[in-house]
Amino acid sequence: MALLPVHVIIKALAPAAIGRFWAEALDWQAYSPGVTTYVGPTGGLVWPHPEFVGIDVVPVPEAKTAKKNRVHLDLTTRSAAHREELVARLQTLGAKPADVEQDAAPWTVLADPEGNEFCVLQPPECHGDTGPIAAVVVDCADPRAMARFWCQAMGWTLHEVTDEHAVLRSAKNVGPYFRFVRTPDAKTVPDRVHVDLLPYPGDDKDAEVARLRDLGATDLDVGQGDVPWTCLTDPEGHEFCVLAPS
Repeated sequence: MALLPVHVIIKALAPAAIGRFWAEALDWQAYSPGVTTYVGPTGGLVWPHPEFVGIDVVPVPEAKTAKKNRVHLDLTTRSAAHREELVARLQTLGAKPADVEQDAAPWTVLADPEGNEFCVLQPPECHGDTGPIAAVVVDCADPRAMARFWCQAMGWTLHEVTDEHAVLRSAKNVGPYFRFVRTPDAKTVPDRVHVDLLPYPGDDKDAEVARLRDLGATDLDVGQGDVPWTCLTDPEGHEFCVLAPS
């Protein structure tokens, strides 16, 4: 049993505007089938996508705090020239330089128009087969423990693990990597960015949720009421949702 990560949720005051930003940033397309704005590869709304993890921008009434997000995206670049062009274009679209105490890091840290941090990687750090999103990056206290939980939750393959970081990817070697990076700061506010998971066709959602609880997930009440998805947190408190198959 395993779950498929189908999109990264970004909470926003203006979901349509933030969706347009991310669509242009990734050279993808924004779709607004309802109150949320979904961002995915061009060519029509395909959900779940067989290769890529999309972005779903959802409306919330509160603005992002000054606290750094504990989940962010790393963007791929093809060359030094492409990286320079991409950073300039992102700033034209409304991105701002962000200081997350990165010192002399080889990547460029920016924030989208509502302050959600992301990184633009140097070409040697990128993986050319991931698409425009190189990785979903999660700050944590124990990368080894996070790798165990998420590998079992999603059925992904562990590529690298140390006390400082862990790297996972789909067993099919498609789409972005998931990276867990050890950080000294603790989680103090709800995640502005999180992942939604979906059972594979024929799998039972309730059974998958029960399996996640056995792995260490905890039920989460955010006032969601009677909805078809289940809100949980991983063993370090990062929020995520398990969706109901359509």
